[in-house]
Amino acid sequence: MIRKLQNISDLTQSDIAVLESIQFQTRDYHADQDIVREGDRPTNSFVVLDGLVGSTKLTGEGKRQVTSFFVPGDIPDLHGLHLSVLDCTFSPLTRVRVGLMRHEALRAICDQHPSIATVFWRSTLIDAAIYREWVTNVGRRDAYARTAHILCELIVRLRSMGLISDHVAELPITQAELADAVGLSTVHVNRTLQELRRNGLIVTEGSRFHAVDWAGLIRAGDFDTTYLHQKNARTL
Repeated sequence: MIRKLQNISDLTQSDIAVLESIQFQTRDYHADQDIVREGDRPTNSFVVLDGLVGSTKLTGEGKRQVTSFFVPGDIPDLHGLHLSVLDCTFSPLTRVRVGLMRHEALRAICDQHPSIATVFWRSTLIDAAIYREWVTNVGRRDAYARTAHILCELIVRLRSMGLISDHVAELPITQAELADAVGLSTVHVNRTLQELRRNGLIVTEGSRFHAVDWAGLIRAGDFDTTYLHQKNARTL
């Protein structure tokens, strides 16, 4: 969590000491277990410690839209500090481990340490920027660009956390989950991934993903890191 916050803001040693003092309870979830659900009134927020998490919404007909992916270090429901009822569901995409942090403790820290409150606020603002980019991705890019864009984003976010060193990552995301993230059918996603492979941009083997032509994938996805607001974000 501290590394994630350092990626998006300047933290003093005092800030880091305060963050290190936060007490949290670890909990493991399987891919078929929701962490928190739409309509819940949670008393905790959670940080992703291991695995991938998705935020999801369901239509009245039960169709699912994945509205964001979260990687280790992210605090997906930090906005729950100020919104009494959750308006989306947070679900593991893999087996995940999270750290639960009590709202009352986080509020006390924010009251006593305005610099920490500012960093948390910046984190939620960046989450909103990511949502805006995803709306643009689903609404205005074609299937090929949508898929390339989301793959670029995951690579950059994982690399910024030191979880990968190049353009190779374990992405245990099913084609159905990817389809729900880019607003396509599973069949269409499968065809798009095949096209990205045929064009020499990616190689996949099971859950292992390698962007063999990283510059080409960036161009295909119309990808720019600005919306991630990372201090040292790079697309090279």
